[in-house]
Amino acid sequence: QVQLVESGGGLVQAGGSLRLTCAASGSISAISSINTMGWYRQAPGKQREMVTTISNADITNYADSVKGRFTISRDNAKSTVYLQMNSLKPEDTAVYYCYVRLGPPYYQTMWGQGTQVTVSS
Repeated sequence: QVQLVESGGGLVQAGGSLRLTCAASGSISAISSINTMGWYRQAPGKQREMVTTISNADITNYADSVKGRFTISRDNAKSTVYLQMNSLKPEDTAVYYCYVRLGPPYYQTMWGQGTQVTVSS
C-alpha cells in the first residue's frame, strides 16, 4: 500500500555530513495511516539496528551511538522523513533503511530498499 524511496546516501569523509531522505507514496488511505517513521541500518556482518524513530506527535528516539550527531524530522504534508547525519564516523558505515509503520486498518511495517552510507577515515 505504501512505497518508500530513499535518497542521499554516498561516500563522505569522517567528520562530514549527509542528509538522507525517504519519500512515501501510495493510496491516500495508507499514507494517512502512517504513524511512526524511522531509520534502521545494517553494517556488513551485523544485525540490522534501530537508528532513530519519530512518532506522528514528533516524539523522537535515538540510538545511543548517534545521539547528538543525527537528527530525524518529518514533513507530513510531503509524507517524507529526513535523517540529518553530522560528525559522521567510520562506524556509521552501513546500509540505511527507511521504514514506516501503518496504523489501522493496515497494521503493517513497510521498508525502503536501503541506501549505502560509507564514511572513510
